[in-house]
Amino acid sequence: MAKKKKLPPNYMDTIFNPADGLHWEQRKDGMIVLDMENTGIFHKIAQKFFHKPKVSHIALDAYGTKLWLALDGKRTVYQVVQVMEQAFPQETDRMLDRTVTFMRTLQMNHFITEKI
Repeated sequence: MAKKKKLPPNYMDTIFNPADGLHWEQRKDGMIVLDMENTGIFHKIAQKFFHKPKVSHIALDAYGTKLWLALDGKRTVYQVVQVMEQAFPQETDRMLDRTVTFMRTLQMNHFITEKI
């Protein structure tokens, strides 16, 4: 009997939340700032010899802030895209691509994780 391949879940049904242990805050102007700890040997060298910071503060723009706040651990990617389309109606034709691209960037940098 042939082994059945497990199909990956539909990305649009995936739910993401901020990564555990990630520090972030909302500034007075409403924008989100993510703190990224610079770890690893190359960062240690840069910190010691080039006085690079141990923590980088990444300020999100209005688009990134809206998306970040929509990632509440309850909404699917599809629902996040809908939130973004409502917030930025002038960009609905490109919203799916922009949202998925930004979410993949957040995921690659370990800012968000898939809810299991």
